[in-house]
Amino acid sequence: MSRACLVLLPGLLCDEAVWRHQRSALASADCFIPSYGEANDLGDMARGVLASVPSGRFSLAGHSMGGRVALEIVKLAPERVERLALLDTGVDPIAPGEAGALERDKRMALLQIAREHGMRSMGAQWARGMVHEDHLDTPVFAEILDMIERRTPDVFAAQIHALLNRPDATPVLGTLRCPTMFLCGRQDAWSPLARHERMHEMCPGSELVAIEHSGHMSTMEQPEAVSRALVAWMSR
Repeated sequence: MSRACLVLLPGLLCDEAVWRHQRSALASADCFIPSYGEANDLGDMARGVLASVPSGRFSLAGHSMGGRVALEIVKLAPERVERLALLDTGVDPIAPGEAGALERDKRMALLQIAREHGMRSMGAQWARGMVHEDHLDTPVFAEILDMIERRTPDVFAAQIHALLNRPDATPVLGTLRCPTMFLCGRQDAWSPLARHERMHEMCPGSELVAIEHSGHMSTMEQPEAVSRALVAWMSR
């Protein structure tokens, strides 16, 4: 019997480290963690993943920005996705008016810090809002900063452009016909649990999992709990 293929999509400025524990826990599958290079469009990221996955059909999990890439993949090639997991993510486009302008300004300010002071300095400010307060200044927080530091300001700029121009993915939720799980850190301040509850309601038959004592970086903050949820999802 051939092994299952599992595609794990990283989020903004993340790499394979964000999925390290889950890759180990799901070793019975062939895990594929793509890189987006310097792509600056979510659709282009999705097309790049589809072109590089070495399997016709696969299970698909995306964290944060990776969840948005996953929904673009479903939109482009639903027949290839056996099951879907969306972690600490969202579906809404950038807000109109002042709220959208504020998001743009905040992201561009972070990019300026990265260009002037380096990626780790930027991450030391940005990532403090991405984890549970108990995980600040811990080895896990240091791992997150290490991961951010491996990226460049040009990659950061490309991914910011992709997110600022993100499409409304809400219609995709109503088209899902595969086993689907929404997962979120209960203390995620970036992509709150309430948002995942709404997505879950829009997707009949889906599953919703809240990860306790976790912020946005659930796969690294509570790796065992996230891995257990993904192992159960893979068996559906």
